[in-house]
Amino acid sequence: MWKQGLIETERGIFEYFTAGQGDPLAITHLYMAFDERGNLFATPFTDHYKVYLINTRGAGHSVKAENESQLSMKEAIKDLEAIRTALRIEKWAFAGHSTGGMLALQYAIDSPQSLTKLIAGCTAASKEYAGHKNSIYCSGNKCFPRIIEIMELLNNPNTVQEDRQTLGYEWALMSYYSEDRLKEAIKRPNSGRTVGENLDYFRKIEVKNFDLRNQLKNINIPNYIFAGRYDVQCPVEFGIEIADLIPQSQLIIFEESNHNPFIEEEERFREFVKTTL
Repeated sequence: MWKQGLIETERGIFEYFTAGQGDPLAITHLYMAFDERGNLFATPFTDHYKVYLINTRGAGHSVKAENESQLSMKEAIKDLEAIRTALRIEKWAFAGHSTGGMLALQYAIDSPQSLTKLIAGCTAASKEYAGHKNSIYCSGNKCFPRIIEIMELLNNPNTVQEDRQTLGYEWALMSYYSEDRLKEAIKRPNSGRTVGENLDYFRKIEVKNFDLRNQLKNINIPNYIFAGRYDVQCPVEFGIEIADLIPQSQLIIFEESNHNPFIEEEERFREFVKTTL
């Protein structure tokens, strides 16, 4: 089990969970709430780092948003900087998956002086991923109508827990190369509950103007990019694009993975984590 912490900062109180030993590394996601079970993306990093798994504003027991603009990436980075300062950490690494990867890119652009390295994967540097024919978030993709329906149901407080689990499984299954891997994954300790308000802000407001591509050339800290060959959320082309735009980027493509290579190719992903040391 991960150890819970609550830290008081100049921007409010934030909840986080720690595990592992080594240099500090922060992990979070824009619209997930974590708990003592940790997270399957974060777990491989605990072999080599002291991992801080952070609940962003509005998630778990972290401070609530006073207005919706506080749920933006730029505001999340200000929160992360306040957390880092309150923890008295001079610099830390940051790793992010999916929208956590988008946040990682924004962090490296806005506050590179606070980061030792950037690790980001199964992500994109612009809203263009949602228009790609292979993305389930593209209006032309056959899965798109159902994805929107699932999001709306998860955001509805009247949706009962049993239905939430069924909906979550259906959404997850679209993002796995093998259903067997998904079935194995759900038997393991894991957290990452979708926070409806945060998800709503991202998909209805933030993503509409999201485009970091012109700024990626300014990132000059060590960076490690990963992608799943069959990713249906952020297609592999967008991971390749990120690596092409960031100077001296290291890219790995997981050839038998969809959106979750840290589960679908777990041993290879653990080897990838070693390369970030």
